[in-house]
Amino acid sequence: MPSVGELACTYACLALHDDGIPITAEKITTMLKVANVTAESYWPMLFAKLVQKRDIDDFVLNAGLAGNTASAAVSTGGVVSAAATAEELAAEDK
Repeated sequence: MPSVGELACTYACLALHDDGIPITAEKITTMLKVANVTAESYWPMLFAKLVQKRDIDDFVLNAGLAGNTASAAVSTGGVVSAAATAEELAAEDK
């Protein structure tokens, strides 16, 4: 089960994208603070890296397509799979 912080980061990314605001770790953190949500400090950075390398529209529009990790992330609630993908992206940067 995803944590509240993970879910809040997912919603923050979607809200920022919907408003056409560039998604950064700082903006995700700001949204969490405004919403009075506590999250582990690494989640905003991981989610920001995730959306820099992936297209959010693609996540949403292709939800449910089999075999696509990005689509699976959204179709399963997004949080656990997106977090795993974010961790993979972080490992790629090392």
